[in-house]
Amino acid sequence: MSTPQVTAITLHQASRVLELAYDNGEVHRLPIELMRVYSPSAEVQGHGKGQEVLQTGMRHVNIDSLAPVGHYGLQPTFSDGHHTGIFSWAFLYQLGAEQEPLWQRYLDRLAAAGIDRDRPMPEPAGKSCASH
Repeated sequence: MSTPQVTAITLHQASRVLELAYDNGEVHRLPIELMRVYSPSAEVQGHGKGQEVLQTGMRHVNIDSLAPVGHYGLQPTFSDGHHTGIFSWAFLYQLGAEQEPLWQRYLDRLAAAGIDRDRPMPEPAGKSCASH
């Protein structure tokens, strides 16, 4: 089955939602937090199964800009500076279609790790906050 074609993209920054309308009549409203914690970037997904990095502190993240990537998809720049994930049209459709189970899986991973959703992400190894 092929992915429906996107006919409209609306970024709702106040509610932190990316809305995608499709040619089959579906409309998916993707919370920016969901997009950020499931970013397809290597920084989030790692380079293989089991290397995923659990993302936290993303409740208030937003999208500062969206860049088209050919006919492939979109590359968002998130307000926390993350900009390396390229979201294919098929992946964006999957996020919308499977939003509820993906969200629950994220919450389950947080609970299993004993981590609060709002805990700030630790600084990557070798980097430190310039203000400390």
